[in-house]
Amino acid sequence: MTNDAVTNDAVTNDAVTNDAVTNDAGRTAEGHGGSASIVIPDYWWYVARSDLLEVALRSHVEGAGTALDLGSADGPSAAWFRETARRTVSLDIDPRGLGSEGVCGSALALPFEDGAFDAVSAFDVIEHCEPEATALAEVRRVLRPGGRFVMSVPAYTWAWTDFDVANGHHRRYTTRRAVTAVERAGFTVHRATYGFATVFPMFVAERLVRKVFRRRAEGAADIVSLPRLPRVLNSTLLRLSRVDRAVLTRRDLPFGSSVFVAATRTD
Repeated sequence: MTNDAVTNDAVTNDAVTNDAVTNDAGRTAEGHGGSASIVIPDYWWYVARSDLLEVALRSHVEGAGTALDLGSADGPSAAWFRETARRTVSLDIDPRGLGSEGVCGSALALPFEDGAFDAVSAFDVIEHCEPEATALAEVRRVLRPGGRFVMSVPAYTWAWTDFDVANGHHRRYTTRRAVTAVERAGFTVHRATYGFATVFPMFVAERLVRKVFRRRAEGAADIVSLPRLPRVLNSTLLRLSRVDRAVLTRRDLPFGSSVFVAATRTD
């Protein structure tokens, strides 16, 4: 789906010049960098996240008329979301992962009219935004009354490492922290759950290693480097994540390295 779904009247004039687009730290889109999924789209985490997000959140946005996919250059995680709506607009601060008709813009100043969309997704976007409240207020503004919002964010402040710095994160979340932020922005939350519980012990071990060896990052990287995993390990991690999928069809997960939220705009 492309952004021809929304009439030109819904897109403001300051939206699309790359030189004018800055991220929440004041850097240009070029300085901010983009998703590693642009380089390694079949990396296990991206494939598994798409699967888990779909099973946890799809029912909350199914059948939307016009939808906005924020952070859409991270394409592997959002294909299912674009399938749920009749028409979808794609927006990202990094033009490299956008299609020819995608909109390059900032989540802190969305270039769309009020109430333009029936649903908005922001998969691993809000943690990059400062102030957080401005990004969530913008999501609410472009949603129609009763419009649906789905998002994912990284979990647990104690898990903060150089990897978060290199990714340009400002914060990590618990389900309570995510729900509080979304509710304060004027939404009613319908589901909040963790994801990636099955592989969580490996996540904890990896974060502890980073902390013990005091790894440091100078700042946000252009595109963060991911390890080239052996095919067997990549497949094993994917299979483990399918356990999460089976559980999420029935109940929420009590812990994990990501937080998933589904909400509707309150009026």
